[in-house]
Amino acid sequence: MTTSTKKGRAVDPERIYDLLLGARTASECTLHFKDGRVMRGALVFNQFKGTGRLINVDDEVSVDFAVDELRDLKF
Repeated sequence: MTTSTKKGRAVDPERIYDLLLGARTASECTLHFKDGRVMRGALVFNQFKGTGRLINVDDEVSVDFAVDELRDLKF
């Protein structure tokens, strides 16, 4: 797989930032990380620091992340 193919699937950081701002009111969202992880849960996002936390109550898991670690976001 070429670098351009990988870039074609990635969402630019500004768009991810906008999606994160919109997802704050969603009851649940799915984060796709650049390292291949896919996690689902409630989102807490600090727009000033560009960091957040995804909380999955059912699995009792929470993950801290930075915007530049994300590949995509669905909600």
